[in-house]
Amino acid sequence: MDKKAGTKNIDNLKANRPEPLDANIEVLAYHSRMSPSKAIETLVEGKYVLIDDFFSSGLTVLNELKEYIRTHVKNEKFQEQRNFRSVYRELSNRIVLHVRYGHLTIKKVPEIGWLSILYPELKEFILPFPQVQGLNSAWQWHQKGIAIPVLKRKIHPYYGTYFPTRFDHLFLFDSWLKQYAGPKEDAIEIGIGSGVLSYQMLNHGFKKIYGTDTNPNAIIGLKEDLEANRLEQKMDLFYGDLFADCEVQSELIVFNPPWILATQDIEGLDQAIYYTADLFPRFFEAALQHLKPEGRVVLLFSNLAQITNEDEIHPIEKELAEGNRFRKEVCMRKKVKQASTRTRRNQTWRAEEMVEVWVLKAL
Repeated sequence: MDKKAGTKNIDNLKANRPEPLDANIEVLAYHSRMSPSKAIETLVEGKYVLIDDFFSSGLTVLNELKEYIRTHVKNEKFQEQRNFRSVYRELSNRIVLHVRYGHLTIKKVPEIGWLSILYPELKEFILPFPQVQGLNSAWQWHQKGIAIPVLKRKIHPYYGTYFPTRFDHLFLFDSWLKQYAGPKEDAIEIGIGSGVLSYQMLNHGFKKIYGTDTNPNAIIGLKEDLEANRLEQKMDLFYGDLFADCEVQSELIVFNPPWILATQDIEGLDQAIYYTADLFPRFFEAALQHLKPEGRVVLLFSNLAQITNEDEIHPIEKELAEGNRFRKEVCMRKKVKQASTRTRRNQTWRAEEMVEVWVLKAL
């Protein structure tokens, strides 16, 4: 498949961005001389708080909000931590900032290039403070780059694109690639994200990668990165679910799916963390249609769901036991590094976590 066919549905993609709020919403204008407790009362009442002077005032309200929630919501067990984050997300997104002509209107703010890149048509609007924080962090990551040890270079992820912050599974995949002796003409990566796994495969001699993703930002950002590094001929990108409109059959299909079963609706970057119940059956069925004879399906996974919920079923083991489509060729496992001692969360369960590389062949 030529490059034009591989990129036919991505040239006019629109990036996902934080949803602007109505500039006329009723707000409490907050400044540093006010008591943070007044802002918390307003948030709990379901109203908005507009930071009116300094960026640091917003940080003050956020910190006060975290302490307020800690006294009202348990935050020890894994499920309690998810509930805590849900409550925090709901309340914190009512703290807002004013944007005018691509810049925040308050003082002592970071310069965030995404504001003009993602909102070129808007002169004036309001954004939730946590969304601005996310835009700021993403801009720093994009500008400065993020070092990926297995690549021995930095990546520059586009806003709203998942990138790895832990590398155990990447090292394990690299170990498997070093011993892989099969064909290296091409490979398909499902959920290509910031492209780390595909770049690993290119480093190990694969000639061509076909990558798909449901996140337009991932496709937009990776396309820019390929062009910047003159690697456009090495990858064809497809926007869409699973295999999208990629009609290629390959010797190798690689998938690093989300590791935790969703218990509620998911959106945004959470889609890189939580999977729906139908994801794996749909993937395995589609993979059969895109796999060449004697080809391999490689999945990067973890036992995270099983050690945080003993009733959780491992989706790959379930497929092997019941699907009648694939058999296991090998499963490599690696214990993850100990959780940071700086976090305030209880992560004792991390002591049992293992990352996995499953290599499957069709029956």
